[in-house]
Order: sequence, then C-alpha cells, then structure tokens
Amino acid sequence: MGSIDSSGSEVVTIDVQAAKDLLKSGYGYMDVRTVEEYKKGHVDAEKILNIPYLFNTPEGRVKNPHFLQEVSSACNKEDLLVVGCQSGVRSLSATADLLTAGFKHVNNMGGGYLAWVEHHFPVTKPEDAGKKNQEIDQRKKAEDEL
Repeated sequence: MGSIDSSGSEVVTIDVQAAKDLLKSGYGYMDVRTVEEYKKGHVDAEKILNIPYLFNTPEGRVKNPHFLQEVSSACNKEDLLVVGCQSGVRSLSATADLLTAGFKHVNNMGGGYLAWVEHHFPVTKPEDAGKKNQEIDQRKKAEDEL
C-alpha cells in the first residue's frame, strides 16, 4: 500500500484487471465522470456511484466544489473504493483528494473507462438496457431461484 506523508498521500494506481478483481471482491466503484458521460455507458459493477469530479461549463471544465461533501455523504472513510473516469486523469486527482481527506482504501483505476472497454470487460450502456440487461436480469433471476 502507498504510504502517507505530511504533504498528503500517495495514490495507488491499479490496472483495469486489478480493478475488476477488487470490484469482484466487494470494492465499490466510484465513477467521477460527468453525469452525461456516465449515462452513455459505465463499468458494470454491483456497487457503483457517479459523483462528478469536474463539470462541463461554457467556460470549460470546472472542479465540482462539493465533490468531497458528496462523497462523504455517500461513503465512509473506511469504504473500499476503486475510482475511475474516462481515461485515468480525473480519477488520479479525485483519488489524491480523497486520500488527503482521510479516505483510507481508495485506488485509482489507470486508463479509465476506455481501458475497461478495450479489455472487453462488462459495461452498462443505455442502448443495451433492453437487450443485455434483460439477459442479465434473467440470469440473476435464475441464480436467485437456485
């Protein structure tokens, strides 16, 4: 694990395979992309949160001033989290902020959603909602009935 020093905390960046393994083991996934990006498609995880780190404004991207408050109201500092964005840039900053704020078990997913998709890992997309989610729901129902 990364060590903490007086200047803040060391961000641990993991690859998407390690992230997928952590999510399977019970970690939650925090998607720090905009709501618009999230709605286009996101990592398929059991526990998932979308808390934007940056907002798109007419002047460009602006940091979400309530990011830490929103995270703190949804998570506690002991929660096991994988933080991801589109390509790994925003999640790096978000993870650093979370560590500085006292969150102990946050990992940055290197490469972001793009790398996740490149590895053909499961995603949830609105256009799949009809087709793919039905299959998943049917599978889950079948498993529940066992």
